[in-house]
Amino acid sequence: MKRSILTINGKKDSDIELPNVFETEVNRTLIHRAFINLQTHSFQKHSTKPTAGMEVVADSNDPPTGRGVARIAKIKGGGGGRAGQAGEVASTRGGRQAHPPIAAKVIYKKINKKENKLALCSALAATTSKELVEKRGHKVEGIDAFPLVVTDDIEKIAKTSELTKVLEDLKITQDVNRLKNRKRRTGKVALRGRVSKVGKSALFVVSKSENISKAAGTIPGIDVCEAKNLSVLNLAPGGTLIRLTVFSKKAIEEIAEIKSRHLELMVTLK
Repeated sequence: MKRSILTINGKKDSDIELPNVFETEVNRTLIHRAFINLQTHSFQKHSTKPTAGMEVVADSNDPPTGRGVARIAKIKGGGGGRAGQAGEVASTRGGRQAHPPIAAKVIYKKINKKENKLALCSALAATTSKELVEKRGHKVEGIDAFPLVVTDDIEKIAKTSELTKVLEDLKITQDVNRLKNRKRRTGKVALRGRVSKVGKSALFVVSKSENISKAAGTIPGIDVCEAKNLSVLNLAPGGTLIRLTVFSKKAIEEIAEIKSRHLELMVTLK
C-alpha cells in the first residue's frame, strides 16, 4: 500500500510503502472494547469517610416496641440542639448514606496484551479509510490519500503561526473550523461553567513531539502524540472510528517495527 509523502507546504515529495500494520482487518467491536478498558486506567477511586453521618450518640429504644414512638434511632441529650431527633442511620437528616461508594470497588479493567495490540493495529488500519474518517464527522474535502504522511520537517515546527500555515496547506483548517460551530450546552453543566466542549480535529503522530506540542497547544482539537505512546485512546476517541490522522515519516518507520502474531501470518500468506 503506497502513499505520497507531502511537504509541510502540501506538495508531493516522494512515495512511501506503508507497513503491514495498515492492512489489518478493521474490527469495530475490538477497538471499542480496548477503548473502554484503557479508559478505566485513568479513573480515580472515590469513597466517603467511613464514619460520615454516624458521629453522633443515637440509639433506638430497647425494647423497640410498646413506646408509642417510631423505632428509628434518636439522638441523645438533655435538651437543645438536635436532642430527640432521628439521626445516625440512613434516611435521616445528617445521617449516613445507605450505600456509599467504597474505595475497594474494582474500577480498573484489564485487557490482554495481544488483544490490546491487535486493537491498536486495527485502529491504525482504519486511518486509511476516507469513509470512516468522514463518518466520524471530519471535513476532508480536497484530501485525496489517507492517512496523511508528511516529511519530518513537521517535527521542527515550534510556533503556532507556522503550524497554522501548515494546516492550511494540508487542507486541515476546514476541520478545525468545524469545531467553532458546536452547540452551547444548557442545564447544570452550564451553571458549572462547562458550556462548551472542545471537539477532536486532527491527530499528529510524530517521532519527537517537543516542538510541535508547543505549537499545537492553543489550536482547538489538534493533538500530538509520539509513535511509541500511540494508543486506541488517541486514534478512536470515545471508541468511535476513526480520527483524521497525520503521520511523520519517522513515525511510520517506528510503527513498522510493531510485532504481532497476526502480522507474521499476513507476511506468510503473501
